[in-house]
Amino acid sequence: MITAVVVDGQPLASSDVSVNHSLYGELLKKYVVDGKVNYAGLQSEEDKLDQYLALLQSVDPNALSRKEQFAFYTNVYNAWTLKLILTKYPDIESIKELGIFNTGPWKKKVVPLSGEKVSLDNIEHDILRPRFKDPRVHFAINCAAKSCPPLRSEPFQAKKLDQQLDDSTRSFINNPESYRLEGRYLHVSRIFKWFSEDFNDDALSFFLRYADAELKKRLESEPQKIEIKYLAYDWSLNGE
Repeated sequence: MITAVVVDGQPLASSDVSVNHSLYGELLKKYVVDGKVNYAGLQSEEDKLDQYLALLQSVDPNALSRKEQFAFYTNVYNAWTLKLILTKYPDIESIKELGIFNTGPWKKKVVPLSGEKVSLDNIEHDILRPRFKDPRVHFAINCAAKSCPPLRSEPFQAKKLDQQLDDSTRSFINNPESYRLEGRYLHVSRIFKWFSEDFNDDALSFFLRYADAELKKRLESEPQKIEIKYLAYDWSLNGE
């Protein structure tokens, strides 16, 4: 359902149109803690997730403001990822099992959107990345894997989108499990390799921008030029 305000019989501009993500928010708050998903619990209320997905299907993204669109598509991606995991849970150890030869579900056109079915890849690579050109999106969308930036315990919302994106990015960058600094070698997530162009081929500058004071000091005090290397990616399910 789209929530809109009407004045004198006329709907306000698209910037005043918003999507009600509260049902999704209730599920996230209840079943996502520190990025770990209680899939068994979520499965017990899968009907509520289905209600939310049906709501998303009724939305016209073109009626939304830019920030509302960003929040909308990010929530669509994350909510459908949860739904896809539940189609096989508890007999699943990795999202990659949802595709032939462990290729995952990303190319499957299973997401009803604006009258057609699209894939998670369509949402990420044809909408979110090219349209918004914001590298923080990589720390907002969640692939249900342990090495993926963690799923938030709340939906993304236009009114606090920048705050949420910054928080998700800083939390991931400064998490000791997300990097390893050994002398002049900074080992980072393969996200920075897979999508290097989104970070202007400069993972170090991005790290410095979002690093906390201690990490930034360590990086800047290294006498030799920092060299980027990439960590192995753990595709194990992000469950409890």
